Amino acid sequence: MGKINLMKNKDYYAILMAGGVGSRFWPVSTQDFPKQFHDMLGTGDTLIQKTFNRLASLIPEENIFILTNERYNDLVYRQLPSVTKRQVVLEPAMRNTAPCILYASLKIHKENPDAVMIVAPSDHWIEDENAFTQNVRQAFEYCSNNDALMTLGITPTFPNTGYGYIEYDKDSTSNIKSVNQFREKPNYDTAKSFLSQGNFLWNAGIFMWSAKTVISVFQKNQPELYQLFEAGISVYNTENEYDFISNNYGKAENISVDYAIMEKSKNVYVIPATFDWNDLGTWGSLYDKLEKDNTGNAVVNAKTLTTDASGNMIRTKHNKVVVVDGLEDYIIVDKDEVLLIFPKTKEQDIKKVLQSVKDKFGEQYG
Repeated sequence: MGKINLMKNKDYYAILMAGGVGSRFWPVSTQDFPKQFHDMLGTGDTLIQKTFNRLASLIPEENIFILTNERYNDLVYRQLPSVTKRQVVLEPAMRNTAPCILYASLKIHKENPDAVMIVAPSDHWIEDENAFTQNVRQAFEYCSNNDALMTLGITPTFPNTGYGYIEYDKDSTSNIKSVNQFREKPNYDTAKSFLSQGNFLWNAGIFMWSAKTVISVFQKNQPELYQLFEAGISVYNTENEYDFISNNYGKAENISVDYAIMEKSKNVYVIPATFDWNDLGTWGSLYDKLEKDNTGNAVVNAKTLTTDASGNMIRTKHNKVVVVDGLEDYIIVDKDEVLLIFPKTKEQDIKKVLQSVKDKFGEQYG
């Protein structure tokens, strides 16, 4: 069903966000080859390939735009050989999510003023892809007929302190709920109170809206950013676009789309997702989603011999033999010239470790 073009609406678009570095997945994820271009799950598809195929079940493939940094241009074409130059939107500088989303939205609106779109990270794990498609289709239908900013929220399964939260109106009777406010990443006690209140969802960073609505919201809430990119409308989707963006993109404020427009707007709605989700932000989150061997180790690519070893995340090049004795809850990752053996409980420190490695041994290791 996903590949039948008759089922796809020509006004449906996607912005696939693929510019991040994913440094908490070092040493596999590096600045030159970040995690979205790796087969992190050992399925045969990279994360960006899985996300593209998931979106293509609802959206015409030619309407899926890939937002990424200039340095990943070749990786995108290598992994998604069907995409055209028109679909690859390159950022000449790292400026967080708001500038690139506004830029892509202006391009899409110029091409199709009736466009409705989803903004989706390229590195999320979603198990029930049919449920995902149904949620997005409902959001698209709502956004086509209403002046709305929509997001998908994830029902919390534990008081996670690593995600932002969405507080929605308890009185909402439909599954499209009005958002009261976005909440920053909480401490543990605050996260527990969110769960006990029952009207909080994890913020998955997945957004839907019409191009017309999101541009007007940027114009209202981020006038300087809007003016910067609106000045290039005459050259968007032409051969002169590259020069304009090269000269102006670096002037944009470094600001997230959550802070730039979502937290400042009143017409924000959330659909509690009906699919299992994981943002695959850390080795521990990957461990949680992988099948385990009979001693509780998650293994990607390796052949293992384990004794008194459990709860470990083990990843190597294909078919490498790994012998582990007496280790519990460790991350063991072997890649080229780097071997990482690190406690899962300290996985948030991998960013700092990466910086220390680069400082001591050179940038080539990151």
